[in-house]
Amino acid sequence: MTTPASAKHRHVSRKASLFTESVIREMTREALKHGAVNLSQGFPDFAAPDDIKRVAMEAIAGDINQYAITWGARDFREAIAHKTKWHLGLEVDPETELTVTCGSTESMIAAMMATVDPGEEVVVFEPFYENYAPDAILSDATPRYVSLRAPDWSFDRDELRSVFNANTKAIILCNPNNPTGKVFTRSEMDFIAGLCQEFDALCFTDEIYEHILYPRDDAEIAHISMAQLSGMRERTVIVNSMSKTYSVTGWRVGYCIAPPEITTAIRKVHDFLTVGAAAPLQAAGAYALSLPAEYYERLQHEYRTRRDLLLPVLVAAGFKTFRPDGAYYIMTDISAFGFADDVEFTRHLIREVGVACVPGSSFYSLPERGRQQVRFCFCKKDETLQLAAERLEKLRSKL
Repeated sequence: MTTPASAKHRHVSRKASLFTESVIREMTREALKHGAVNLSQGFPDFAAPDDIKRVAMEAIAGDINQYAITWGARDFREAIAHKTKWHLGLEVDPETELTVTCGSTESMIAAMMATVDPGEEVVVFEPFYENYAPDAILSDATPRYVSLRAPDWSFDRDELRSVFNANTKAIILCNPNNPTGKVFTRSEMDFIAGLCQEFDALCFTDEIYEHILYPRDDAEIAHISMAQLSGMRERTVIVNSMSKTYSVTGWRVGYCIAPPEITTAIRKVHDFLTVGAAAPLQAAGAYALSLPAEYYERLQHEYRTRRDLLLPVLVAAGFKTFRPDGAYYIMTDISAFGFADDVEFTRHLIREVGVACVPGSSFYSLPERGRQQVRFCFCKKDETLQLAAERLEKLRSKL
């Protein structure tokens, strides 16, 4: 029997119909299908540190294979608190202010579901990491978008102020930023903090790229956590993860730091979302977070080298590039190539050139705002980036 057209979607929730599957993950599948160099999804194609892997294997061999405490193994939470103290100068109680989650992805959605009520609004800078808008929708919130404007991805302070109101529950801040590579300045952070305090709003701050920064002589580039600013510790939820800093994106071990009352609510939501993160990987996490400062200095140096390898390749191929100050992505302008939009360009790049990137429209509330942008990632081996460079030479014929 044929199902009437009107009944086809009656079992799908309204919320699930308001967003699509991840475009970023789709680009990885397309890259695999067509044998393209994958510069789309932000996972390293090089090995995770041997010592961190060894500790994980030892934990499994040592039978740390059953449930950890729901909100995180004690040694891992203590390691997070210790690292947060030396890195950010913040005293965190591992018993009442920390929740270990299945990646930063779960941290963000658990925090939003724990704090946001239907009808409340969440402010999102765009271009944004594609999870944030669905997170707001799944939390029954209304997202309000504020533009980050190229080339420096600054925001208009009057525009940001205009979206704050009595219904504003929170603002999401990704710093360093995905997809733009922007690192928010102290002045920008102070302005955002002032609005949060004026309108009694929270700040969900995604700090997963905190150690991937590229200092330069003409401007101060430093990571600032919103929780470090006066009056913000009690209204900030820090979202973080092992994924990017330790090159273990597949482990899905993240955490969030929040005041005790909010942490209690987050833990309840987390308990019924996933129960808990993988126990042996938390043991490895406790080791990883105890690594000395030299580890992070080396990480930063290696990513700067990769960034400086890919940037001139993209410029030579005909892209207008926006130099990132943090994270491991490069946003580009593709208008010189003459394609109708970013989706058509991305399809051509994967199938005809053999390089995968992410269409810029996936980072905007209105696709037309990103129709002449694409994002590349450079968390790849040198030989991967060199192969991409060789293939991108084919694009010159399109200019």
